[in-house]
Amino acid sequence: MKEKILDKATHLFLTLGFKSVTMDDIAHEMGISKKTIYAHFENKTKLVEACTLGLFEVISIGIDEICSLQKNPIEELYEIKKFAMRHLKDEKASPQFQLQKYYPRISKTMRKKQFDLMQNCVVDNVKRGMELGIYRPSLNINFIARIYFSGVTSIKDQTIFPEDEFPQTQLMDDYLEYHLRGIVTPEGRKILNEIIHSNHE
Repeated sequence: MKEKILDKATHLFLTLGFKSVTMDDIAHEMGISKKTIYAHFENKTKLVEACTLGLFEVISIGIDEICSLQKNPIEELYEIKKFAMRHLKDEKASPQFQLQKYYPRISKTMRKKQFDLMQNCVVDNVKRGMELGIYRPSLNINFIARIYFSGVTSIKDQTIFPEDEFPQTQLMDDYLEYHLRGIVTPEGRKILNEIIHSNHE
């Protein structure tokens, strides 16, 4: 039952936002009493924390698996983007910014976890790209990894990128292309253009 509550709550939080969804909503959606939810989670904050940690674990394991395949670094970033978008496909209510506003402690913990995960992944990605000659040899690896993380998190801010003007999937594609065009060599550009071309077919 605990897992079922987590699954349903995660789906509702991502779709409608952490603030909008009440414990009553979750109970109603599941056809159970609120008491049943409270038997597993003492309050909404604990439930939000469990949901965000659970989602982070799933995405973290998926990204680790993609990185372990040691694909071409440009292709790898597109695979990670596709995987993350699949898991956040119902994200319509800017949950990251609701989390920041209404659950700042949880948000801070999650941001640190996301940063550590992405830092390791992107640093490795940039190093391999440079070794393969598809990323420019003079890159400041630490700067590239941090600016990439900063961009990925900032484009989720709907006050800057409103959903009706910047649909999430297109926005991620545009950001990834923007990031890669700044660091690829002519050889890397060929690979990037092939991937973009095949994505548009």
